[in-house]
Amino acid sequence: MRIFVDCDPGIDDAVALAYLTARPEVEIVGVGTVFGNHTVDTTTDNALRLLRLYGAPGVPVARGAERPLVQPPTLAESVHGANGLGGIDLPAAETGPAAESAAEALVRLARSAPGEIDVLAVGPLTNIALALSLEPRLPEMVGRVVVMGGAVRAPGNVTPWAEANTANDPEAAEAVFAAGFDLTLVALDITMKTTVDAAWLDGLQLIDGERAATTSAFLEFYVGWYSEVIGERGCAMHDPLAAAVLLDPDLVTASVDVPVRVELQGRHTRGLTIADLRPGAAAAEDPRPSVRLVTEVDSGTFLKRMADSLRQG
Repeated sequence: MRIFVDCDPGIDDAVALAYLTARPEVEIVGVGTVFGNHTVDTTTDNALRLLRLYGAPGVPVARGAERPLVQPPTLAESVHGANGLGGIDLPAAETGPAAESAAEALVRLARSAPGEIDVLAVGPLTNIALALSLEPRLPEMVGRVVVMGGAVRAPGNVTPWAEANTANDPEAAEAVFAAGFDLTLVALDITMKTTVDAAWLDGLQLIDGERAATTSAFLEFYVGWYSEVIGERGCAMHDPLAAAVLLDPDLVTASVDVPVRVELQGRHTRGLTIADLRPGAAAAEDPRPSVRLVTEVDSGTFLKRMADSLRQG
């Protein structure tokens, strides 16, 4: 399995990279970085450091968009810490980012191996939208695309309606959802139901090795923020769940194929993810390509596999 990862590390992005790099059948052909959880300079540096930590220092990292297509950028330092990794200082990478942009890297890779490369997008979708502008045929040239983003029936996490990745660049998300990718959407609807609890976190602290110990340290900061949201010690694992859905589609136990749009004009609802959930003919009349919205997953198996991904190194 060959995967291009577009991300904004970020603590849950870090755990997603741990999940991917633990699987010997996975080749990460490139990582694109984007603003979101922190500035793009910081997310790029974090991606390079994390790939070294997780045993994949040779994966090329391409710096991506530093701001949304239209609006000013908004960052999430309160959730991920001043350095995006909960204040944990990782050793510097031995190499820097590639000369090409993240959008250019994705287009080049897709053209070089049509249909062979899947995409995991777990940050604002700016880079993917820019890649579409460079290569309008991109939906035909990549394999599956799994996006962590949006909130359909669940509350938002940055406004009452909007999820952070979608709200950080609504125009980009709207362009990507309309483009016709073979796209699976892992939204807050399912990620906020798939959380790690105190027992899982305690178990992680018992796993030997730098990989588990450092990830556990990242998560302590994240848990501190999330515990106030969910009312107990624990946290959501948004990006790792998206990675797991890409690698292990069998984890998805229910989904619906629906047209999805992003509200761009609403004074109070900008960034809202709108899925046409009407049954039958009403939704079928919508000309927009459908995306696959995940509605249920095997959370027990996912959490076990996520812990297993940290038992190395």
